[in-house]
Amino acid sequence: PTDEQHGIKATMRYLKAVYGRRPAREFGPLALKSIRERMIDAGLARTTINQHAGRIRRIFKWAASEQLLSIDVYHALTAVDGLRRGKSKARETAPVLPFGDATVEATSAHLRDVVADMVRLQRLTGMRPAEVCMIRPCDVDRSGDVWAYTPESHKTEHHGRSRAIFIGPQGQAVLLRYLARDHQAYCFRPIDSEAKRRAEAHRLRVTPLSCGTKRGDRRTRKRKRPAGDKYTVDSYRRAIQRAADKAGVERWSPNRLRHAAATEIQKRF
Repeated sequence: PTDEQHGIKATMRYLKAVYGRRPAREFGPLALKSIRERMIDAGLARTTINQHAGRIRRIFKWAASEQLLSIDVYHALTAVDGLRRGKSKARETAPVLPFGDATVEATSAHLRDVVADMVRLQRLTGMRPAEVCMIRPCDVDRSGDVWAYTPESHKTEHHGRSRAIFIGPQGQAVLLRYLARDHQAYCFRPIDSEAKRRAEAHRLRVTPLSCGTKRGDRRTRKRKRPAGDKYTVDSYRRAIQRAADKAGVERWSPNRLRHAAATEIQKRF
């Protein structure tokens, strides 16, 4: 599983819009620079533009490896250096900084219980957002005092690296109640959040059960996006940002939890 496919699609939108009907053999360094200028005008950050340019080079590298295109076209594109800080009109992004736990707590007060527990677990362990979304009982070794979570896939596995995330007593207390399910099922599931939301709405019902609509009468039978059995990084981030808006604090992404944990660990140890 990788989110790189979304990056490829975003890159292709620019490539197709300007040069979609031109023969690939005619695409050269000036064309790549033209697309970069279009991205700058669209307000993209310098680092994002460099990522898009790298994907374009990889697309032509793949075509050359399949003998669909002369290798000279790819070699010409490698002559275009990436944009450097302060040397272009592209905007710079602010560094991702750790932030206070007060912001996390204020946001968590407006989150569903399942997502709030995801936030707590990620803050305690410093794992990546994708890793907290995909945790399953079968991935957690509970044989020792400190549990070891080995994700089914991770960001650097294609480099041949192993990945183990250690979960101490506080994290275990958060995760424990999600482990009593099928060992292959994901611990944190949107379908559970939706069930709790409906149960809470039913508990707060004011109209007597003998009057008005009955439970489930107004439910959409075929929803376009029904609650699933696993959070994605995007759905996890959106839930946090909506809760931050309700709490009246700045919007933040789950990656900042990882930065906060790393900063605390570095300071203490």
